[in-house]
Amino acid sequence: MYQAPRGTADILPQEQAYWRYVEEKAARICQLYGYERIDFPAFEDAGLFHRSVGEGTDVVDKEMYTFEDRGGSHLALVPEGTASVCRAYVQHGLHNLQQPVKLYYFTSVFRYDRPQAGRYRQHHQFGYEAIGDADPALDAEVIDMAWQFYRSLGLTRLALHLNSIGCKACRPNYLTVLKEYYAKQGGQLCPDCNTRAARNTLRLLDCKKQSCQTIAAAAPKSIDFLCADCAEHFNLLQKYLGLLSIPFALNHRLVRGLDYYARTVFEIQPEEEGGQSTLGGGGRYDGLIEELGGNPTPAIGMATGMERIIINLKKYNISVPPLPGTRVFLAYLGDEARNEIIKLGSMLRQSGIEVIEAFGSKSLKGQMRHANTLGVRYAVIIGDDEVKNGTAVFRDMTSAQQETVSLARLPELLK
Repeated sequence: MYQAPRGTADILPQEQAYWRYVEEKAARICQLYGYERIDFPAFEDAGLFHRSVGEGTDVVDKEMYTFEDRGGSHLALVPEGTASVCRAYVQHGLHNLQQPVKLYYFTSVFRYDRPQAGRYRQHHQFGYEAIGDADPALDAEVIDMAWQFYRSLGLTRLALHLNSIGCKACRPNYLTVLKEYYAKQGGQLCPDCNTRAARNTLRLLDCKKQSCQTIAAAAPKSIDFLCADCAEHFNLLQKYLGLLSIPFALNHRLVRGLDYYARTVFEIQPEEEGGQSTLGGGGRYDGLIEELGGNPTPAIGMATGMERIIINLKKYNISVPPLPGTRVFLAYLGDEARNEIIKLGSMLRQSGIEVIEAFGSKSLKGQMRHANTLGVRYAVIIGDDEVKNGTAVFRDMTSAQQETVSLARLPELLK
């Protein structure tokens, strides 16, 4: 028997209320902050992610789904959304619009990783990007937007972790000091970190293994090596977050897992939980647009995993509104009545009324049991007498009261 591939999941009808709830809240918060929707392909030129996400990152080295198509193009399923949004920004000349350009998206992302709670090999992201302005007030707005989004869902026990990893001017000096620190650690690093030490030193701070976390906790801090511009940017961001009454904790180990980040990086987690439970995060990527062939363009963005949000909604017993259900069930008794409900169902739907018709050869009693199972509010029943008279029995399934009404009156009555 075929099953969904490991690390993927079907989203069944009984789960859809959570997904619609989160999507509607996300779209609303984007509207409040002036973001417009963008959709991009599920696969891209693999070089886009090698160039943007970076060699030496787990995403590129271990997790991307890549393939060669029949035309010989080397492609990859999208492992994250920011690179695709930036590619679209460059390709379509969005720098000609008023800056910053504010875009949001919902997308499936694909990473070959060990499946874990809230993170699958195909999972779903809501993300947004503000491209074209270096003002630290924009950083604060992006963080505030994430903060208010989670709160609108009912997730209020949150912790914001914040750091600055500097820019091209000041980061090389920090990396030199960091390499010297890790060179003194001998054989205490895990195999992955031994590889990172030679290829991508900053990633050493992001290792999730306990032994490496202890070493990282004592490592030099990037904020102690910021240039004057980066320090001023970070100080202003902290000031603006204070004005917004958003509490935060400085976390010098926070670097995020992708190479394009610069200056501000942040994550939002449930209180008293670790990085494996991170709801979402993001940061600045002021050099990425230029790296992809555009002009030098500052930018900042954020992304959050839909599955992880829904896990937390359930964990904290946050109820979500049910999806609108079908209101009317059409039952029949006899062949002529069967013909009549086919016509009636079409008429009601054209009037904007949701309808489910009975099918097959169930008895009327069986049809009504079906209606009860569906939880419909009303049942419309037609038999031979009703066909002759142009009427129907209109039954309120909640009160069990019923009356005979003309078929012509039904649309108005149901509305």
